[in-house]
Amino acid sequence: MYRLHVVPAHGDPFDRLLEGDALIIGRSSEADLMIADRFLSRQHARLFRQGDAWMAEDLGSRNGTLLNGKPIEGTAKITAGDDLQLCGSVVSIKVASSPAPPSSEASASDLGKHTVFRRAVELIDSQSEIASHSDAPDGLRRLADRMSMLNDIHLTLSKSIEMQELLDMVLARAFDHLRPEEGAIYLRDNGGFYRAASRAVPGQEGTYTLSTTLISEVAEKGMAALVLDVETDERFAEARSILSSGIQSLVAAPLLDPEGTLGMIALTSRAHLRRFDESDMELLVSLASVAAMHLRNTSLAAEAAERRRLEEELKLARQIQVALLPSELPTVPGYALLGRNLPSRGVSGDLYEIFERNEGREWFFLVADVSGKGIAAAFLTASLEALAAGPIEVGHPPEKVSELVGRRLFMRTLPAKYATAFLVVLDHETGNLHYTNAGHNPSILVRANGDCERLGPTGMPIGLMPDATYGSKKTHLEKGDTLVMYTDGITEAESPEEEEFGTDRLEAVCCRCRDRSLEELSEEVERELKDFAREVPFADDRTLVILRREAG
Repeated sequence: MYRLHVVPAHGDPFDRLLEGDALIIGRSSEADLMIADRFLSRQHARLFRQGDAWMAEDLGSRNGTLLNGKPIEGTAKITAGDDLQLCGSVVSIKVASSPAPPSSEASASDLGKHTVFRRAVELIDSQSEIASHSDAPDGLRRLADRMSMLNDIHLTLSKSIEMQELLDMVLARAFDHLRPEEGAIYLRDNGGFYRAASRAVPGQEGTYTLSTTLISEVAEKGMAALVLDVETDERFAEARSILSSGIQSLVAAPLLDPEGTLGMIALTSRAHLRRFDESDMELLVSLASVAAMHLRNTSLAAEAAERRRLEEELKLARQIQVALLPSELPTVPGYALLGRNLPSRGVSGDLYEIFERNEGREWFFLVADVSGKGIAAAFLTASLEALAAGPIEVGHPPEKVSELVGRRLFMRTLPAKYATAFLVVLDHETGNLHYTNAGHNPSILVRANGDCERLGPTGMPIGLMPDATYGSKKTHLEKGDTLVMYTDGITEAESPEEEEFGTDRLEAVCCRCRDRSLEELSEEVERELKDFAREVPFADDRTLVILRREAG
């Protein structure tokens, strides 16, 4: 007894016992030994007994059969040690000392021709290849019919439609051309697959669930499947909904495009009404390929629409944020003021406000940065501004304002939403400063002589706890002194090496430019930031508020 060791052009090698009186080799499911090689003919070669010997013959294949490197003309005797070359596949004749366990490839053909798995990519590539090598007009005719059908499907699916409508149209075209009783499309979602669309002829419920094994083979591995008898295929042993429904025949193809597998389409039928064959599998693979392209385009269009929506939201958020910033700064006698907010790629929710109170004797400064990004941050900024206005205007000190605003902000927002803030009251006649730092970056006080002080935290961020209390401190602005308030978009700007700009660099710039105008100081800070970042995009807005007591 001989054993055939098959090394297919695609896939893993496998063994097959040479039994019976004859064995036909080819790429068709009708062949006794089916090999996954797109250049094989459907029935390529035959091995048969002649007395006590085994013979081989080519069955008129378009690419021929070689025995030990020489073309077979007519018939040729084969024995152990011989090699048959069939296109890109090799069948070696071995002595079968003991029965060889069937491999997965052998099992697929040993199931009594009931199940066929083929790589979808190879099936798509093979169609034009088969037709171009065929001398028979029926091969060209089949290709022409298929191209006409696919062109019709392209035209049908080319309209700009929603995803669900597209899925329904794909199933409708499948029913038109393949006439199944039931069909379903499964799409990939969060690492798994779900039934996104289904269709059934009148009288059928279409409630069956495909086996996970089949979904894995088709949707994950990109294999086309033809199951001629569900009852004899162990893959469906646990698919009771299929077995109990009377389904006998099944064909499935992956929704495959250059980006990968989007899912699969499966069609089923009862044997006495419709039995699928290999040409149906090839047709469904072609249909699935066209459908996948349109599904990908529809998905990309939906993603583009979502991006546009998000861009509009960011634009709105930026408008909200800008509207909260002072349109122009007030005039504080004896002092110079500068306020600047430079947006990054989106919005961060920075806020700065300057309030005159107590009949002009005091000026209240607020610089804040709310948590989060985007439109949610912009709305939280608006809420913070509204909550702070009342306590500031009635004359509360900065620590009391922080406490009142924090309590209300906590009650109105999620626990993860909060704000850091620097609040300071200036007595413009004396230069006295009374400040609270609610978890914010330390403001930098640059003395006229070049000394620097950092006004660090005196409490936690606003809105983080419902019953938080805040401390405060006092200092004094002499003539020529400069107070620099800012948000972390400046100090957390990163270089290509992912190093942060930091407070030390900002302090050094402020000290170096202490005798220059506030506009020049602001421009120098921005120049230093850009030189440091070296075109790394700024991840956050950069807000800078500078107060200087004039020397004159």
